[in-house]
Amino acid sequence: MTDPMLEFTPSRGFSMGVELELQILNSRDYNLARDAADLLGLLEKNPHPGAVKPEITESMIEVNTSIHHRHETLVAELMRIRDTVAEAAGRLNLRIAGGGSHPFHTWTDRRIYPTDRFKHILEVYGYLAKQFTIFGQHVHIGCPDGDAALYLIHALSRYVPHFIALSASSPFQQGEDTSYHSSRLNTVSAFPLSGQTPFVHAWGEFINYFNKMRGFGIVESMKDFYWDIRPKPEYGTVEIRVFDTPLTVERAAVLAAYAQSLARYLLLERPLTPLRDVYLLYSHNRFQACRYGLDGTLVDAYSQRHVGIRGDVLDMLKVIAPHAAELGATAALGQLADDIAAGRDDAAWLREQYKSRGSLNDVARMQSELWMGNALTPA
Repeated sequence: MTDPMLEFTPSRGFSMGVELELQILNSRDYNLARDAADLLGLLEKNPHPGAVKPEITESMIEVNTSIHHRHETLVAELMRIRDTVAEAAGRLNLRIAGGGSHPFHTWTDRRIYPTDRFKHILEVYGYLAKQFTIFGQHVHIGCPDGDAALYLIHALSRYVPHFIALSASSPFQQGEDTSYHSSRLNTVSAFPLSGQTPFVHAWGEFINYFNKMRGFGIVESMKDFYWDIRPKPEYGTVEIRVFDTPLTVERAAVLAAYAQSLARYLLLERPLTPLRDVYLLYSHNRFQACRYGLDGTLVDAYSQRHVGIRGDVLDMLKVIAPHAAELGATAALGQLADDIAAGRDDAAWLREQYKSRGSLNDVARMQSELWMGNALTPA
């Protein structure tokens, strides 16, 4: 009998959902605050769309949307969630910010949120648990069955540099410019169960792999894997986990629409046969996107050529345009193409704020004002 935990629940019509990990800041110097419990308690008293949950430290929350099929409904819900969270934070004299990292916090100051799971992670991983005070966007894409999910994971792995470069928003760590566009993923890579989904193609093979790992006592559930892209059989989705949290919910919705349109193209047209060479080149391509963002260069396992990430994304936006149109995402992806061509991205905006203001406290303040809707969109 199949373990119910591993039964793949079918999803309809390339559905999507978004999770956003967000920063809780104080309103004095805009350092991280330790007030997740108070904020969550206040939000429990006020009806709101989606869900708001604790994350691993008391300086974070996670917001989850409901299931969507079109960009317009996703962005509308994200904006409602943002407004609700911002209003509650304001009542507590707190601020909320996007971005993949806080510019100057010290990880030793963090406290683990007191749930059994988070305390277990601290016990197992030690200081890495507090260093996990980083902030990502996870995008779930619905799949009809487990075999399709595995195909999609392997096909999407070719495009992981796109997701990293488009969302990169963590250039600063502990008061220093890291020289990376996305420094966040270096922290994720430290975990022993990070990396890639095993190169299997049938859901039965994946179940055998999982049961073997569970038999060794290494994992108990899918949550124990920190893979860049992982299946979520209980939801019937593939979960893309490499995005930094963008600076605005509008950008988060656009990135989800890109992932959804790309997934529709891959699943319906099946243009790629999964290749092991994608994973042979994976760490190099991932590093290029983290280090240089859209200015990085990836090695395409299929053409065996070096290609610029910026041009590769723009080319793919043209390829998937018919699928974006079917999903109502033409305008969203048009805006994305305009931003890419003009060199607009979150990491560059954060560096520009520091250059013009000379203070990482001011950078964090601007991050919070931007996310909460009190500042201009990055130019």
